[in-house]
Amino acid sequence: MKMKKFLALSTASVMALSMAACGSTDNGGAAESSVASTTPATAEASSEAAAPAEVTSLNYAELTLGEDYTDITTTIKVLTNRTDLLEDGAAVPFQTYIDAFNEMYPNITVDIEGITDYASDTLLRLQGGDWGDVMFIPAVDKADLSTYFLPLGTTTEMDGQLNYYNQMYEGTVYGVPYTAGVNGGIVYNKAVFEAAGITEIPKTPADFIAALKQIKEYDSSIVPLYTNYAAGWAMGAQWDPAISGSATGDSTYMNQKLLHTANPFADPGDGTGAYNVYKVMYDAVAEGLTEEDYSTTDWEGCKGMINNGQIACMVLGSWAVPQMKEAGDHGDDIAYMPFPITLTSGKQAASVGPDYSFGINANTTEDNQAAALCFVKFMAEESGFSYDCGGLPVAIKDTRLPDFYAAFKGIDFVVDEPAIEGEEDLLNELNAESGLNINNNGETKMQELVECAADGSKTYDEIIDEWNEEWTSAQESCGVEIQ
Repeated sequence: MKMKKFLALSTASVMALSMAACGSTDNGGAAESSVASTTPATAEASSEAAAPAEVTSLNYAELTLGEDYTDITTTIKVLTNRTDLLEDGAAVPFQTYIDAFNEMYPNITVDIEGITDYASDTLLRLQGGDWGDVMFIPAVDKADLSTYFLPLGTTTEMDGQLNYYNQMYEGTVYGVPYTAGVNGGIVYNKAVFEAAGITEIPKTPADFIAALKQIKEYDSSIVPLYTNYAAGWAMGAQWDPAISGSATGDSTYMNQKLLHTANPFADPGDGTGAYNVYKVMYDAVAEGLTEEDYSTTDWEGCKGMINNGQIACMVLGSWAVPQMKEAGDHGDDIAYMPFPITLTSGKQAASVGPDYSFGINANTTEDNQAAALCFVKFMAEESGFSYDCGGLPVAIKDTRLPDFYAAFKGIDFVVDEPAIEGEEDLLNELNAESGLNINNNGETKMQELVECAADGSKTYDEIIDEWNEEWTSAQESCGVEIQ
């Protein structure tokens, strides 16, 4: 499969890269790359006279913003996937955060580059080495984090600073999440649901499919469930996380149990598990409850469509809610619900975790590393960036929660625990061998699901049998013990 071939190409080069699990990706704008920058007059005037600041050691927990490294004059380059925040009309453009940062550090210039195909392009940029000072960490093996990114502190130190961090290896943390939230929930237009007579949020796959049918019967011009097929990243990266906490309620499932489970996609017979997550997509397409032509879906266009009621709902992370609210005049109609699975306990759960994490270049200058750390800590703790993105608090000292999480009252938030020691990269290996890319932008399998459901070329169970065979073969190739 395509992702497996890319992995083989990457590992044959200078460094071993693989498509590891990472947070949801929002490609935002349509341009391939866009750049915004700020150049404070004070920085320009003093750049020649300022002597390099002395940097001894850097530690996230020990840094005091506004006091440490205020004598540094430099320019740092930051790569981001949030191209939408670099465009005119963004509710809170990236420049707003840069301006606020420059009130504290006026001599640190911040250049932002937005990258549309972020997951692939940043891996290539890492290979080249000359990518800048700060990036959202792409899919590299955990064991390779120290090759590219500056260590920020121990897990013990970070436990007192951050929620949801996951870019770590052997007790050292290399990344700071830019936001965190529910992964694999459902953004929906509550005005459409109410007009169609749906008075309760669906809590099972059967109830959800019934609701989609009710919407279609109410108004056949409305797309009940939008697949986002053409924007591949908006499929795998959005559906896969739901197979963990949302579908099992088990924080050890994704990074520990899945690796050792025989036939993990098989039907457990109780309405839970991966089988019932992906079946929602297949059934919705097969029963004509999605767009007429999946190949013509448009990520940017769908934002306005759900805002004005042309689309009823989409499976996306909570990060998408603010974008849908801002896409038209009906922001108050946009709401968010848990993925419709009820566990055997009778409760619902939601997979929660970090999106991309800021990482600092381990090979840039000491001044730039210090300036980058100041910027990263500001973004995590002072900027309000995570809240503005519709996220859960990244910094422990931050307690604000966006209003649209109201539907999650009483829902268990499940955070995936890391892999056990010695298996940090095993999910990467299984993904590479199987080509399924679970929780790693696995759009290929989701697009196949849509295609087969649309043309009837394979039944859902035939697809699931193939996925189980591919996973089993990968487990055998990697010498995985089945438990």
